[in-house]
Amino acid sequence: MRIAITKPLFAWDCLEDSPSLQSIRRFLEAVPDGKLLESLRRARGKGRNDYPVHVLWGVVLLTPLLRHSSFEGCLGELRRNEALRRLIGIESEEKVPNKWNISRFLNLLGQEPHLSLLREMFDTMIRRLGLAVGDLGRNLAGDATSLHARRARGAAAEAAAADGLPDPAVGRKEYCDESGNVTQVIEWFGYKLHLLVDAKHEVAVAYTITAPTADDGQTLAVTLAEAQANLPTGRIRTLAYDKAADSQEVHATLHQANIKPVIQNRSLWKEQTEQMLPGHDGRSNIVYDEAGTVYCYDRVSNPMVRHRMAYIGYEPQRQTIKYRCPARHEGWQCPSDQQCNAGKCYGKTVRVKQTIDLRRFPPIPRATKLFERLYKGRTAVERVNGRLKVFWGADDGNISGARRFFAFVGVVMVVHAGLATVLASLPRCDGTLGQMNLSPIAKKLQTLLAG
Repeated sequence: MRIAITKPLFAWDCLEDSPSLQSIRRFLEAVPDGKLLESLRRARGKGRNDYPVHVLWGVVLLTPLLRHSSFEGCLGELRRNEALRRLIGIESEEKVPNKWNISRFLNLLGQEPHLSLLREMFDTMIRRLGLAVGDLGRNLAGDATSLHARRARGAAAEAAAADGLPDPAVGRKEYCDESGNVTQVIEWFGYKLHLLVDAKHEVAVAYTITAPTADDGQTLAVTLAEAQANLPTGRIRTLAYDKAADSQEVHATLHQANIKPVIQNRSLWKEQTEQMLPGHDGRSNIVYDEAGTVYCYDRVSNPMVRHRMAYIGYEPQRQTIKYRCPARHEGWQCPSDQQCNAGKCYGKTVRVKQTIDLRRFPPIPRATKLFERLYKGRTAVERVNGRLKVFWGADDGNISGARRFFAFVGVVMVVHAGLATVLASLPRCDGTLGQMNLSPIAKKLQTLLAG
């Protein structure tokens, strides 16, 4: 893998379609799988050991890493490629497992404590990246996406239910226009994957798998708690999400965590378009709309003209949003200047308390360029979803049973975090074949990996 020095830290476009043996070796060294392998060996006990645990684990890792659509494709490549076999400890072609061996191993991987250890591997790699990359997780973006799966039958389904894993079910998502009319309907059978992704580096820092009927806003609190545990204290500053997270509970959770929400508001007002700002009576000219945008009225003109007030900033000590007269702030003449700004140097100033309505008055108002710029970071989630589904097969729909599905998605997330570690730790090409430089972040990551 050859990355130019001008590429971003996580150069996802430089990933190889067919990873070289050196890239695979780097990836395997970056995965902290010691605890998981030891747990799997204890579970096997003194039974038959025709295919060692580390061999089966290697096959499960290589399948998404090499972008195979099925385990059979990965096993076929292992039978043909001796050098690849030796990377995961397979001595000969006869020692390559069969597909039913992988299926049973994946079912075991989806049981406790192995499933929790699989999640712990992902969390460990994200914590390591968070220590090395100073801005990882500063601006997060979240979304939920559909994943197809198949239902297990008989005892396998009952065992998964006993473990607390939900069965795959029918999911439905409707898209509406501005008038509220349904324009598109998407249905699937499987699960829902909730992601929190760094908007700049496109690295997932937390994930949650739920039934397709789970509410995005309620699940966000669980996923956010994982992200906070994986990142240094106080690292998360903003969180961008779509209208599915626009609820009082979500805004209260983010407010308590001192995270600024960048969430589009849902349209709930039926007839009214604006309201008087609390604390102002009928003689005042200050109003706000459903999105929380504050306006003032020029009452001298006939007819009256409404202007959007100038956003000055957020005052965390007071927990207020500060606005000023748009005419004074932007330098234009307003007929109501004498009435509103008499004796005031900066013009009329309005402070809006967040506690009036956390959902409607976030620290970063929706009608600002900063909000628009941060909200565009949600496209990072779509790109991560595309890699998980297209590159690494999380949405192939070939996995049957909750245990196998949860285990396989966990493996895909480990592959995602492992490749992010490899990209950040690789030396960069500085123009010629012989000049390769390690960045400070790559040096720190290599030190953490060595430890």
